[in-house]
Amino acid sequence: MIITRTPLRVSFLGGGTDYPDHFQQHGGQTLGVAIDKYTYITLKGLAPIFDHSFHVSYRKTELVRDVAEIQHPSVRECCRLLGIAGGVEVHYVGDLPARSGLGSSSSFTVGLLHALHAYRGELVSQPELAAEAVHVERELIGERVGYQDQYTCALGGLLQLEYPADGPVRVQRIPLGSERLAELEGSLMLFYTGIQRMAHQLLDEQIEKTRAGTITNDLCQLAALVDDGIRILTGRGPVSAFGELLHEAWSIKRGLSSKITTELIDQQYALARQAGAVGGKLLGAGGGGFLLLLADPEAQPAIERAVELPRVPLAFDAIGTSLLFCDPRTHAEPARATLTPAEARASSARLLGGTDQ
Repeated sequence: MIITRTPLRVSFLGGGTDYPDHFQQHGGQTLGVAIDKYTYITLKGLAPIFDHSFHVSYRKTELVRDVAEIQHPSVRECCRLLGIAGGVEVHYVGDLPARSGLGSSSSFTVGLLHALHAYRGELVSQPELAAEAVHVERELIGERVGYQDQYTCALGGLLQLEYPADGPVRVQRIPLGSERLAELEGSLMLFYTGIQRMAHQLLDEQIEKTRAGTITNDLCQLAALVDDGIRILTGRGPVSAFGELLHEAWSIKRGLSSKITTELIDQQYALARQAGAVGGKLLGAGGGGFLLLLADPEAQPAIERAVELPRVPLAFDAIGTSLLFCDPRTHAEPARATLTPAEARASSARLLGGTDQ
């Protein structure tokens, strides 16, 4: 049996500039952090006595004979990528609701790839897992996703991710001392709107505007705020200045698409600001999910009373995707397609192009 644990993430600044439609022309960068809410993947061998070759359990259960019959797109394409033709059972458990702006889809894909590689007896680095996850989601599934979720979930920590126009993703860990990190954690508030949505379905308008160049200046402004955010966090000034930056970024982001926000979200954000929140943003592609706020700890009780949404405790994760349990003696040998381990690794290597960490 294999068990992996992969964090969800909070995106602070630069969102939208991690899409190739933008960064292949203008470059891009994001600032985000992995959090202590996780996706758990359990994978084990399936005895040959069953009528099905795959058992996949998430919000529903799939029992199928062939990989092509798997409805869950990430499970289907990850198995295809690694040449798994059958004989496996996959279970998903998540700490928070999916489709809520915390990168749960990418966290799932990273964790599943980690588990499948371990099942094959392969040790794969976190940057490799991130690059494979990008490939699975963008190229194999065809989803409209950027790059920041996969890298933040795979690597963990507080990360500046740079997306050059003509090179691999560059990763820079932001070095904050324990006191500064605790100050930032203690200033953040996470509220759940109760609205779940498919992020890639909300992005049509934004992607079209990106391709047309009508929001290029806005996206470049968002990327530039990443440098300002890092200067604030690594400086000695109050963390509240970072909240003001989040508010500035949210004001810009709201103009990228008519689907970014809703009347309910705008109302709750206004109530939070009136009660003492310095700034914040809706996480993910918009339309629902989680609302992130930054406020001094003394103001937070008043904000909780004002905002009519449930609050979720928040702390940071510094580890990234991890292998919690691996006992090869409990494996049934998975059925494999003609793709050999060497061929699977070669396929993954083509995605990396010298990715830095």
